[in-house]
Amino acid sequence: MRWALLVLALSACASVERSTIDTAEFDLAGRIAARYRDESFSGNLSWRHAQGADEMLISTALGQGVARIVRSREGVTLTTAEPREYKATDAEALTEQVLGFRVPIDGLAQWVRGLPAPELEARGWKVEYQDQDPQGRPKRLRVSYPGLELRLAISEWR
Repeated sequence: MRWALLVLALSACASVERSTIDTAEFDLAGRIAARYRDESFSGNLSWRHAQGADEMLISTALGQGVARIVRSREGVTLTTAEPREYKATDAEALTEQVLGFRVPIDGLAQWVRGLPAPELEARGWKVEYQDQDPQGRPKRLRVSYPGLELRLAISEWR
C-alpha cells in the first residue's frame, strides 16, 4: 500500500515546491536510492540543512516532485505531489508511513558531512562510506537499517 502511494506520487504531474531555509549549514544535490524488502525506488535529492531545520526534496529522475520533507522545531511536514500534507514529530516514522521507507534526517545530516551519528548507530543504523570528493566530504554512502538500504550519491555541494 505504501509503495502504491509512492507510485501514485511518481506519476503525478504536479511538482513539489521548494522554499528557502536561511543560514544553511549545507545545501547538497544528488541521487537517492532506497531498497525496502522486495521493493525499490531511485530519484533525485535536494537537501538544505540548517541548525534545527531541514528541507529535503525527493523527485523522480525526470524532475517531478515526489515528496518535500520539512523539519523544524515544531515537527516534520511531508508534502506529496498530489498535494497531500502529513505531519508528525518523528521524520523516520513519517517517511516510513508515507513513502514506505525510513529517512533518518537527524543523523543522516551528520553522516553526509562525514561526522559520527551515535544516536543512529544505537538504534541499529549503519553507514558505509564508498567515495569522497577532493575536499574529503562523502560523495557516495550506503546507509542501512534492518530490511532497508539507502544509497546517496552527492553530486553537488552548494
